[in-house]
Formats: sequence, C-alpha cells, structure tokens
Amino acid sequence: MPVYEFHDEYTLAETTDKLGQKALKLNLIPSFVVRYFADSRQYYIPNEQESQPLTPEQAYMRFKKLVETAGE
Repeated sequence: MPVYEFHDEYTLAETTDKLGQKALKLNLIPSFVVRYFADSRQYYIPNEQESQPLTPEQAYMRFKKLVETAGE
C-alpha cells in the first residue's frame, strides 16, 4: 500500500515547500517565493523570462520533476 506525502491542500503545500527547499539545496533553482494567503499559497520561481504565480499543485509538479531529473 503506497504512503502518500499529502492528503489535503495544507499538507500538499507543506510538501511543496519541502520539495522547493530540496531543489534549492541541489542548486536546481536560484530561489523561490511563497506568498501566503488566508486560504491558499502562491509560488513564484523566478527566471529571466517570466515569473508567473503557481498554485501549490503546479509548484509541486515542477519541483518534483526537477528533483527527479537530478536523480534524487
């Protein structure tokens, strides 16, 4: 039976924060910013061309892909 890292929006956001920190530690991204709202979070991963706000789901998928590509 698989063990899931998250089961609701809050734990998804917490898992996304951890993956973002791991991506930073591996030097896969230069930085990321989290904007906290009462009921949600927005993630920004700055780059030279754009910095669109990402939902926790979008940021999770981007961080997960980066970390998996790096072999971690």
